[in-house]
Amino acid sequence: MVETAVRSGFGAPSAPAQRNRKARWKDSRLVLGVLLVAVTALAGAKLLSSADDTTTIWAAKHDLKVGVPLTDDDLTTVRVRFTSSSDAERYLAADANVKGLVVGRAVDEGEFLPKDAAVAKSDQDRTELPLSVATGRLPSDTAIGDIVDVWVVPKEEGQPARPLWSSVRVLQIDSVKGVSGSTARRQVLIGLTTADLPRIPAALTAIGAGEPTLVRKAG
Repeated sequence: MVETAVRSGFGAPSAPAQRNRKARWKDSRLVLGVLLVAVTALAGAKLLSSADDTTTIWAAKHDLKVGVPLTDDDLTTVRVRFTSSSDAERYLAADANVKGLVVGRAVDEGEFLPKDAAVAKSDQDRTELPLSVATGRLPSDTAIGDIVDVWVVPKEEGQPARPLWSSVRVLQIDSVKGVSGSTARRQVLIGLTTADLPRIPAALTAIGAGEPTLVRKAG
């Protein structure tokens, strides 16, 4: 007798489902990849923004002589990254209008144009007067181009301070000289107009008996 296999209507038992145990590890790697892309994008954006952190100023195309009127043909624009805003403020911005300005001091070819080297014709005609000023009698951050009133404080007690000149420009200022304290002084060069000149003799006499004091004007 031949035996034949009997087929059942039911399929063979299915194998248990195999779960992907690596799925969680792959998810973690995906999150890490997204984070790396985001960090890279942020770093790139910051680098691009810092790369444009520059100031456009005027520079001399050629040597500029004192008293010569300034024109656009004498200047070229350059982009500079300054380490501080005070350094940037020393130079003439490229959006400044140079019409009517003259060269106040010699500027070499390629040199950035300082504000004190681009002055109005009336400023260029001013007479220079040096003053030796005690460090406590002027603002510590007095700079070239500042507009100041000059007073004299008598050394004799009880005597009132006297005004000497009003609204004069600081043309030059040296660093502190002498021992720190009351003996330290700064050499300040001021510009006087023609109208200021008659007062020079009396002013020098007053300064000889007192101390010059500079009061800076706002703006």
